[in-house]
Amino acid sequence: MDWPRKLRIKHLQLFVTLAETGNISETARLQFSTQPGLSKWLKELEEDMGGTLFERHARGLTLTLLGEHFLERARRILNETERMQQSVEAIKAGSTHLVSIGTSPASASNFVPMGILHFLRLYPEARVEIRENTMDILIQKLEDRVLDVVVGRLDNYRPRVPLLSEILYEEPLRIIARPGHPLAGKKVTWDDLYRYDWIVWPEGTPIRSKFDSAIIAAGRKPPRYRIESSSQMGNLYLLQHSDMLSAGSDKIIQDHVRQNLLTLLDFRINRVEGPVGMCWRDDPYIDPAILKVLGCLREIAAKEAATRRRA
Repeated sequence: MDWPRKLRIKHLQLFVTLAETGNISETARLQFSTQPGLSKWLKELEEDMGGTLFERHARGLTLTLLGEHFLERARRILNETERMQQSVEAIKAGSTHLVSIGTSPASASNFVPMGILHFLRLYPEARVEIRENTMDILIQKLEDRVLDVVVGRLDNYRPRVPLLSEILYEEPLRIIARPGHPLAGKKVTWDDLYRYDWIVWPEGTPIRSKFDSAIIAAGRKPPRYRIESSSQMGNLYLLQHSDMLSAGSDKIIQDHVRQNLLTLLDFRINRVEGPVGMCWRDDPYIDPAILKVLGCLREIAAKEAATRRRA
């Protein structure tokens, strides 16, 4: 069982491409190989492993259960190799550490940036990458070793073996509109909200799930969801130039309200506070810089909580 010693990074790249295309000739073209050579390599790999990685069909190849497992591990190794290369290049360029952080829109506005600034004051030569996306995509990238830390709403998060998680604070949802909206400054009811079109986050996102749950708890049908969007800046523009309504995380909204970009409506959504937290890999060899980022995020969350208690 010495087949792992025969594997090279090029072999893993070949396998991933083959799994993505399901076609030997197309993989050979993309990887600058030959079809006979690729077929021979795959056959020898399967013989050495003692198992079948692909089912052969007239229209191409499909992964077996063993192949799916091998693909998952191959992608993680390739991602980790790419991260190693990035870290080496960062050190050669003068940086001491490279940390990649994924954040959902619920925490991207100020919380994560505040944590990063705190971290950079402690590690002035470090380099930070920020990737914004929905939590399901970010968690997958964390498992695939593309990201080091993920911060966002954990409403729909389910614990999984390779990851650790921690709740940092609770975030209520608020109803928002443009300044000067007909409902601004008034006591708003559910009936008032149903007179306007809505911009909502995509199905499956924590904010959307919480808002839908609040509607169900109120015994209501969904309002007119005119636009479904995960673009924070796009949503902001649409709200500012229409009478549409939306729901958003309190921390982000407060920044927009202070800048007079949006206004809060006088309407309380019951039972919609959701946990915002962070996830990271359970790795015995974790980079100390990642641990320091986690510590910085905890400190910022604690300071924010103390500020809210005094308010």
